[in-house]
Amino acid sequence: MIKLGIIGTNWITQQFVEAVKLSGRYELVSVYSRHAETAKTFAEKNGAQETFTDLDQFFSQGAFDTVYIASPNSLHFAQAKKAIQAGKNVIVEKPAFSTQKQMAAIQQLLDENDQVLYFEAARNIHTENFHAIEKKLGELKTVQGAEFTYSKYSSRYDKVLAGEVPNVFSPKFAGGVLQDLGVYTVYDAVALFGMPEDAVYFPQRIASGVDGKGTAILTYPEYNVTLNFSKITNSHMTSEIYGLKDLIEIDDAGEINAVIYIDDDQNKQMIGNTIDENPMLPEAKDFARVIEDPHHSQNQKDYAYWRQLSVYVNQLIYQLRQSAHISFTGEEN
Repeated sequence: MIKLGIIGTNWITQQFVEAVKLSGRYELVSVYSRHAETAKTFAEKNGAQETFTDLDQFFSQGAFDTVYIASPNSLHFAQAKKAIQAGKNVIVEKPAFSTQKQMAAIQQLLDENDQVLYFEAARNIHTENFHAIEKKLGELKTVQGAEFTYSKYSSRYDKVLAGEVPNVFSPKFAGGVLQDLGVYTVYDAVALFGMPEDAVYFPQRIASGVDGKGTAILTYPEYNVTLNFSKITNSHMTSEIYGLKDLIEIDDAGEINAVIYIDDDQNKQMIGNTIDENPMLPEAKDFARVIEDPHHSQNQKDYAYWRQLSVYVNQLIYQLRQSAHISFTGEEN
C-alpha cells in the first residue's frame, strides 16, 4: 500500500484523495496545510493519521512515501524540490512548473536521486477514451491537423470582476488560463502529434493581469493544431482531429467523455465513452503500478514517456507564454 501525503486541501485534492481510495492502492496518512484547523478538518474527513503546518517537518517526519502537491502553481517547484531531496515520490498537479529552468533543475535532481519517481497529474492522457483517440489516430490514412477546445467559466472570475485577485487568476501565483485549462489541450497536442515546429499564443487579458481566455496555434510540417481555452466563458464546441473526409470528434479536450469517429460517408461510430467513477482514477492507477513495480519493463517505458512528455509540455507552455509576453511576479527564466 502506497503511503500518501498531500499538500493542499482544496477541491482537487479531495477529488484525488477519493480517486486513490477507489483504486485501493494508496493510504492517506499525512496532510500539510499552513493552517492547523484546515489540516485537521481534512485529515479527519479522509482518515489521515497526522497533520503538519511546517513543511520541513512534513517532509522529515511524515510517514508517507509519495506526496501529491496541489498548491498554487508558483509553489510547485520549491515543494517538489524538497520532496525529491527527502526521498519522496512526487505527484504534482499540472502545470508542474512555470519555467524551463525550474523543470531542468527538477530533472537534474531526479537523475541524482534515481530512486525517486516523478509524475505530473495530467489526467486526460491516462483515460481509456484518450487511448481510443491514439489508436484511431494511428489508423487515419491522412492527418490534417486538429482543434482542441476546453472552456469552463470559473466561479472565481466573479471575484476578479468584484476587484479581487484569487490565486488562479494571480500573476503572483503563476495563474491564468494557459496555466490551468490550457495545459490539458497542450497535453493533447503533444501526446498525439509531438512537439510543433513553432507556436504562438494570442491571449485575452483580464483585470488581474493574466490571461482569462486565449487561442494558441501550433505549427507542424504539414498542418496546424489550434488550441482554444477559457476560464471566463463557457463553450460547448467539440474538439476535432481532421483526416481527409473523415475525422475524430471529442466532446471536449479536457474531460474527454465521448469520442466519435466519423468516416468518409459521415457515418458515426462511438469509439470511446468510458466515464470513470472519478476522473482522476485512471492516473491514480497508472502512477500506482509504476510506484509498486518500477522495474517492470512496461512500467519503465511508460514512466520514461510520461516524464519526457512533462518536459515537452513545460517547454511548449513556456514558449507560448513568451510569445504573448506573459510573465509572473518574481519569475526567472
